[in-house]
Amino acid sequence: MHRFRPSLLIPRRSLHHLQNAGPLCSHLKSRSVIRFSGPDTIKFLQGLLTNDVRRFGEPPREDNSPVPAPNVASVVAPPAYAALLTPQGRFLFDFFLYRPPRPEEKLDRTGSGPGGGSDGWPEILADVDGSVLDELLTTLKKYRLRSKVDIENVAEDFSCWQRYGQNLSGKTPANEEPEAASVGYGSGVDSPGKSASHGSSVGWQWFKDPRLECLGFRGIFPSGTTPPLVESDKATDEQNYLLWRLEKGVAEGSSEIPKGEAIPLEYNFAGLNAISFDKGCYVGQELIARTHHRGVIRKRLVPLRFLDNNGKEVEGKVAPGSEVINTTSSKKAGSLTTALGFRGMGVLRLDEAFKGSDSLTIQGQEDIKIEANRPDWWPTEWSQDQPHTAVA
Repeated sequence: MHRFRPSLLIPRRSLHHLQNAGPLCSHLKSRSVIRFSGPDTIKFLQGLLTNDVRRFGEPPREDNSPVPAPNVASVVAPPAYAALLTPQGRFLFDFFLYRPPRPEEKLDRTGSGPGGGSDGWPEILADVDGSVLDELLTTLKKYRLRSKVDIENVAEDFSCWQRYGQNLSGKTPANEEPEAASVGYGSGVDSPGKSASHGSSVGWQWFKDPRLECLGFRGIFPSGTTPPLVESDKATDEQNYLLWRLEKGVAEGSSEIPKGEAIPLEYNFAGLNAISFDKGCYVGQELIARTHHRGVIRKRLVPLRFLDNNGKEVEGKVAPGSEVINTTSSKKAGSLTTALGFRGMGVLRLDEAFKGSDSLTIQGQEDIKIEANRPDWWPTEWSQDQPHTAVA
């Protein structure tokens, strides 16, 4: 892996061309890493988080095999996205969970056979929101009680990265290794890096984002290094990744998903593969199960664009927390949760959100119009018979 170099930020005037910028990669400085280890690790997480993590305690399946490379696991357990809730079913923290491969699952440095065995306990690395790290650790240790699990802050040792943009999944010319698209502003394949398309010489790997294919790839890597397939001078500012998520309508972390307030199903956690509805009990399960089986969710997080009266994009004039009003019905449609440039996200009533872009505005800023968009990844039943503006 290369040494890390300063990142680049796509100029403001080019933000609306982000989709055409080619494969991009960002070091997610807002995220930190914690480690769970010990004989009760899987049982502890299973009873705490929204997703089913039992598969991390099972041998990885062959259909998850990466491209063979020395010191990279011959089979891997894909990551999982999950959340920790309050007992009342409100969001607290989100987790990207990874099970590092054990030595006996890796090829040796010749690439010809498995490495040495290991008698260690299960180990899970979690990519978490760094802004609430101390509070998260305190909460986890409160739930630990007598469970035999160690919870460590390893933020100094590891960094979180995201690959995203165009030409990342199954659409590149690299038929034999479709995920080996180079990261930069072109769309070709990084030929020298093809054999390491998933991993480095020390076994760290890229994984498909466990939420949505359109979000690209995610991984945890040793601090101070640049992951494989990333040209060291092509890493871009994390705000570009935020813009990519704003277009898709995907929130991440406690700064975008109000801690202690947000209802996970309104933030589309079911569609982001963050909730298992048949895993059994976990903290806050009752509200989630009842709401899901009732089948009625009237508000959802949706991507937004800010426009003036002439339909031109307006940047930097809308703040999170602003109320969105439907001028046709004179009703509150919802509230803005995140904003950057001319894009944002908000939790809106579906019956108010998609009545037409001219009907939504910001309370107290009626000269700014709001365009609500229905992401392409949404299941059709989420907004059945609702008109929408599609997001690519």
